[in-house]
Amino acid sequence: MARYTGENLRHFALPLGGLGTGNLALAGNGALRQWQLHNIGNHEGHLPDSFFAIRVSRVEPPVDEIRLLQGPLQESSGTPLVTDDAVPAAERRLHSLLRPVGEASVAAVYPQARVDYETDLPIDVSMEVFNPLVPLDASASSQPVAAFTFTLHNPGEIAVHGSLAGALQNAVGWDGVTPIDGVSCGLYGGNTNRSRQRDGWTSLVFENGTLPADHPGAGQMVLSTDGAGTKAYPQWTTPEQFITYLAGRPTDRPIPSSGPSPAGTTWNGGLAAPFHLAAGETVRVRFLIAWHFANRSVDFHQFGPRRDYGHSKFWLGNAYTQAQPDAVAVAEDFVARWDELAAASVAWGDAFESSTLPGETGTRLAALVADVRSPTVFRTAEGTVLGFEGTLGASTVMWGGRYGGSCPLNCTHVWNYEQTLSRLFPALERDMRDTEYDVMQAPEGYIPHRVIAPTYQRQLWDVVIGGPEEPALDGMLGSVLKTYREVRQGAGMEWLASRWPNVERLLTHIRGKWDPEGTGVLRGIQPSTHDIDLCGVNSFMGTLWLAALRAAQEMALLLGEDGKDYRMLFEAGSKAYDELLFTGEYYRQVLAPEEKQDFQWGDGCLADQLIGQWWAHQLDLGYLLPAEHVKTALRAVVRHNLRTGFADFSHPYRVFADGDDTGLLMCTWPHGGRPAVPTRYCDEVWTGSEYQVAAHLLYEGLVDEGMAVLQGMWDRYDGTRRNPFNPIECGDHYIRNAAGWSVLEALAGFSYNALTNTLTFAPLEAARLAGGWQVPFVAGTGWGVATFRDSTLTLECHAGHLDIHAIHLDGSELPLDTQVVIPGKPLAIPAP
Repeated sequence: MARYTGENLRHFALPLGGLGTGNLALAGNGALRQWQLHNIGNHEGHLPDSFFAIRVSRVEPPVDEIRLLQGPLQESSGTPLVTDDAVPAAERRLHSLLRPVGEASVAAVYPQARVDYETDLPIDVSMEVFNPLVPLDASASSQPVAAFTFTLHNPGEIAVHGSLAGALQNAVGWDGVTPIDGVSCGLYGGNTNRSRQRDGWTSLVFENGTLPADHPGAGQMVLSTDGAGTKAYPQWTTPEQFITYLAGRPTDRPIPSSGPSPAGTTWNGGLAAPFHLAAGETVRVRFLIAWHFANRSVDFHQFGPRRDYGHSKFWLGNAYTQAQPDAVAVAEDFVARWDELAAASVAWGDAFESSTLPGETGTRLAALVADVRSPTVFRTAEGTVLGFEGTLGASTVMWGGRYGGSCPLNCTHVWNYEQTLSRLFPALERDMRDTEYDVMQAPEGYIPHRVIAPTYQRQLWDVVIGGPEEPALDGMLGSVLKTYREVRQGAGMEWLASRWPNVERLLTHIRGKWDPEGTGVLRGIQPSTHDIDLCGVNSFMGTLWLAALRAAQEMALLLGEDGKDYRMLFEAGSKAYDELLFTGEYYRQVLAPEEKQDFQWGDGCLADQLIGQWWAHQLDLGYLLPAEHVKTALRAVVRHNLRTGFADFSHPYRVFADGDDTGLLMCTWPHGGRPAVPTRYCDEVWTGSEYQVAAHLLYEGLVDEGMAVLQGMWDRYDGTRRNPFNPIECGDHYIRNAAGWSVLEALAGFSYNALTNTLTFAPLEAARLAGGWQVPFVAGTGWGVATFRDSTLTLECHAGHLDIHAIHLDGSELPLDTQVVIPGKPLAIPAP
């Protein structure tokens, strides 16, 4: 696991939550922050009086201490546009009441972490925490829980006793946003906490029976522990009361409050698990927080014309709440499967940690799943997958506020970069394609770049959308590419046949509007992910177009068509784009004299100028432009756009790199010619673009350049000034960052084709050691680890199954009969 200490803990915040469940976060000092359980993203949301503490007592020499199970607080770093280092006022108050147990250090690989405390107490204390992650199993990965295991060890020769305590505020009725002062909040009132015991677990159940079933805050929470002899202090209002309870003998403890909480207030609840540690003894105690809030609705501003629905409340619901009726059932089901789900989650982290991927690559790539399990993405009660671009926060205050979803919904041009969901949960990604074709696609064939929820409403046809104003062309081209990707990931021929008419209609629209003369080159106004209209001939849109044509050809061939028209357009376009745009150094933009110059880049060097080739490598579509020109252009991107040191750099828009940071600028003008009004966001650094460019560099074998881009980004997000689990762009947990999955596949030389059940491995030298190599992989129906040692390739499946008809290793096909690989039965294949 990667270890975080000292300054690297300042911005550390590991999300704890499943797919579409909301989450809380483990801070670097062991505190619980960023409570986002109530169907809204809010990095500054906080539940006061929710913490863990420990009482340690020893008869001789005498010790009797109650400590907060947190490390010391750190002050803000002042980094622009982030709040992961924000310390809530209620947490500061706790620290004024209780001493922290000691300095914290954290070892983490998503979705698990271990917090170790350097303490002067006579016992050693550590805390392990996780939320289940089981690739290809969306149900197991959608658990609304945070699971904690505390390990207490007595290294001395004298017995020690005490109690381990957990406290939680009853937040039923809260909206996730309104500030809470202690237990006071205008949304509270009528809250009740009750204790419950079952199968060796003691629980507090947090409810509010006064709320109607459809109230936005209606639901249930549970705090549970398996500590033997646990005592419950169900209802109290101040931490001082709970501290007094922990400090007293059973006969001296205060009597808990009873009945529903008064209007405007709630109750806190706590559990205290006693322990006795003989000399050298170790005990483990588990705690669980579970939640269940079903009433997600359209409480966010949607793009397009303003719609007056009066007092209508459009209910969307949550898929995760369909699996269990309440948080009690969630907790019971999870406890029964705790060991199984923990082992599956540990296997995920171990697969990356034990790999031969270079440096910190494994840990960083394992964390990419946090993007799709953040409040940015959710599933409705019907199972429809919907995603914002990110979660509103400090980077969006100037236009969108500090809480909620950023730029709803399913924005095609931003999700063009995302690859993680498509590999780990392909059925969910496929659902997004179904939404694009069944809901979003207009009768004329085009696809607006945002969906309106609920999806039975009229979509954004023939209206100004926003970000950009007209349907984004790059998003539409991406829909074609994603359709072919989903087929290769296992969607099946029947699905492709059902979607092919949609693809043809879409391509017919694109050709008619941007290439009516059939030249293979797109011209005219081209709305893009830069929230502006590109003009002229450019390789950003051009390579996406060329890749889409190749993907269309391949899909046509699969369906028994010749695909010649798409091939002819591709060949004509490839030749024309290269001749028109390649300067000998990189691909520029060429504008016609009558076209607007504002927001264009002209002779500039755009970081994403070859984004379509990145797609083509992932889909085995071959080169779209001459290979040597591609490599030359990518080298130029690194040479001109990768910058170290931003102290004297002017940021007209948003600051995602500053001080001594290293980052890849979106566009530079190395030979002059910067327009008076350059392309929007040119002076910004986007992690999603960095991952895309880095992966492409690796695909081209430009390993040093690719790793330089990655290391610059990872150094910015090392916990010191930014959170390694929270990429920032237009909001927190920005989904463009999920382009990073392609880095793993590029380093491993891995591809999977469900159409032929073929696995391909050709790791780069950077991912190999002298004795062989080992890499994790995900392949549609199963995931596991591939190891090559002693001239033998071994495939170990950790979950699902692998139906393999062919394996290519370093360019050669291995002799293989059809094999089905399942967990516990690895497949070893000698290499010739």
